[in-house]
Amino acid sequence: MQIYQNPSEKNWPSLLERPPINQNTLLIEVQKIIGLVKIQGDKALRALTLRYDRIRLNDFLVDEKEMRAAVDVVSTDLQKAISIAAANIKKFHAAQVQRVEKIETSRYVHCWRKQVPIEKVGLYIPGGQAPLFSTVLMLGIPALLAGCAEIIICSPPDRQGKINPSILYACNYLGLKKVYKLGGAQAIAAMAYGTSSVPAVYKIFGPGNQYVTLAKQLVQQEGVGIDMPAGPSEVLVLADGTANPDFIAADLLSQAEHGADSQVMLVTTDVNILKEVQKSVQRQLDALPRKKIARKSLRYSKLIVIHDLSMAIRFINLYAPEHLILNLCNPVKIIDAIKNAGSVFIGPYTPEAAGDYASGTNHTLPTNGYARTESGIGVESFMKLITFQQMSRRGLSLLGPCVQTLARAENLYGHSAAVQVRLNKRGRI
Repeated sequence: MQIYQNPSEKNWPSLLERPPINQNTLLIEVQKIIGLVKIQGDKALRALTLRYDRIRLNDFLVDEKEMRAAVDVVSTDLQKAISIAAANIKKFHAAQVQRVEKIETSRYVHCWRKQVPIEKVGLYIPGGQAPLFSTVLMLGIPALLAGCAEIIICSPPDRQGKINPSILYACNYLGLKKVYKLGGAQAIAAMAYGTSSVPAVYKIFGPGNQYVTLAKQLVQQEGVGIDMPAGPSEVLVLADGTANPDFIAADLLSQAEHGADSQVMLVTTDVNILKEVQKSVQRQLDALPRKKIARKSLRYSKLIVIHDLSMAIRFINLYAPEHLILNLCNPVKIIDAIKNAGSVFIGPYTPEAAGDYASGTNHTLPTNGYARTESGIGVESFMKLITFQQMSRRGLSLLGPCVQTLARAENLYGHSAAVQVRLNKRGRI
């Protein structure tokens, strides 16, 4: 773990950097995968699934029997926890649905904006050693609340050709039946372009490895929507001398275990807390089942001392973390100063893990500094906004001269004529 004490601002750019990713060989391979799926469809999917997932599949759609079997495998405790988390997520996201409000901008001129669901969406759910069934809830619930007509899910199969039962249970719990045994860049390509088995969608959501992330960026260039630019997971903890070192260490490790390329960072105003945090990290790390992964991630971790709190906040806003934990004596007083973060966790008893699963907020968040311009997933992510306007002849007669003056000033006389032809028409005002 790298320690920096009161680094000068001219050295901040190097501290703001994320772990490096070699894109060159990755780009060639992902482009090849996408091209194969685009041209060969299901044939390519079968070959790529055999190559990457080591299983030969003829059918990708999970059948009803396999969906029902997941209910018997998932423990009662996990089923109960999923129901609690789902209720909280639904409650928080349901409040995001906007009411249509008509505005009279001028007399007899009404304008309004309406949320319209994206008709077809695809959700990518990572599997493997960390099957993210929680992401089914985080993406599926807002998609259902938005009213998307078609929701499909892709998740990689195991060596037996099965999807993790907890993922299937979460899908079944939400009533999402179109689940496909597909992973990696080939799953993204299938959802983007469609095959005989997999329907094409208009927008793709969900986290994934470097292959998945790059595939999403590439299909976006051809007109397929994606949720947001994404990269390895990250957390930044802002702490002062009152913070519990064990809490800080636990938060850093909970993020580090996501993957070897995850980045964890501590910014503190008190140098004395660093040694205690380091000791606690080592102690807790030894007890983690995924300690090998977390240890690799810690190579990129940074412990930074910035004695001035306002300077520390300025550094954080430049870094724009995916997750920001405020472990301070009085965290509420600085909330308004936080401008760039995916999701903020306030106080010592609000661990980032709560937001990952069950507090109600969404855990699909912008990484790699994109929190400067992007938001986390919400119901609006599954909708588009269409504006409407309507005016009577009287409204046009009042506003028309303004429109005509503006149009003629831009030498667009056809625009002016489109107003005049209506005003020349005799009829009731």
